[in-house]
Amino acid sequence: MDKIAVLIPCYNEEKTIAKVVADAKAALPEAVIYVYDNNSTDRTVELAKEAGAVIRHEYMQGKGNVIRRMFREIEARCYVMVDGDDTYPMEFAPEMVDKVLHHNADMVVGDRLSSTYFEENKRPFHNMGNSLVRASINHLFGSEVKDIMTGFRAFSYGFVKTFPVLSKGFEIETEMTIHAVYNHMQIDNVVVEYRDRPEGSVSKLNTYSDGFRVLGTIFRLYRDYKPFGFFSLFAAFLFVIAALFFIPVLLEFLRTGLVLKFPTLIVCGFVVMAAIQSFFAGLVLSNMAMKNRRDFEYRFNLVCEKERRQGPEVKEEM
Repeated sequence: MDKIAVLIPCYNEEKTIAKVVADAKAALPEAVIYVYDNNSTDRTVELAKEAGAVIRHEYMQGKGNVIRRMFREIEARCYVMVDGDDTYPMEFAPEMVDKVLHHNADMVVGDRLSSTYFEENKRPFHNMGNSLVRASINHLFGSEVKDIMTGFRAFSYGFVKTFPVLSKGFEIETEMTIHAVYNHMQIDNVVVEYRDRPEGSVSKLNTYSDGFRVLGTIFRLYRDYKPFGFFSLFAAFLFVIAALFFIPVLLEFLRTGLVLKFPTLIVCGFVVMAAIQSFFAGLVLSNMAMKNRRDFEYRFNLVCEKERRQGPEVKEEM
């Protein structure tokens, strides 16, 4: 088991990968640097190897697929994940590692949004999207995470070995955050500087398609993790719709003693029944979610016990 593993997912980052590896080695001399190539067509692999990184490959395209492979294969007491585009200064990594190794943090978030992100990032929709996602998750899950979509994080062994990677692409950071928040893991924030990509380096994130995937992930995970809240909101929506159509029928009945819109009344009855069903579905799924949380705690304890048995020895692999 490595003491510290630096995980760098890469796709066509020949402009920056050598510097990122060199900076990681300088900031964390005792760490093993892993570069996971995701079908690059440029010199990313060659340059990363020359810089001293261990090269691994993931052939299914997408950042989520790369992170799934990383988390399956690497055993370490502390994991540092950083993008290969040189937008995150590695001098903040030791503080993040310290929080994992000595302060019981399960996930440490490299918080760009509290420092230079909005000045450095030249894509305004990215700025708006990051703020929207942060506000949405913190409101829905009652959390105070400062940066939801940062690519600079540190993890404990327990987090990595119990995190179920479901996403395929850039929505993976959102999924990580919600998983940690929902399972009451310790999340720490470290304010880090952010710098825009150097000239000639191109972002792989599509503002619109990936943005909609992130919003879809929030919707899906809120439904899965908070089913009572989700289905109660849906039940309330249905009940309001039924009430809006029922009130004119009721007023007409009170005025004339007749029900002239029987089809509307029947539809209102079915909508109310659907609202009641939705409410009780939320209750049932909420009990199932609670059982899943108990099962997760049991698995999490087993993983942490395995880490303690394996000990802190550092494995050299170059």
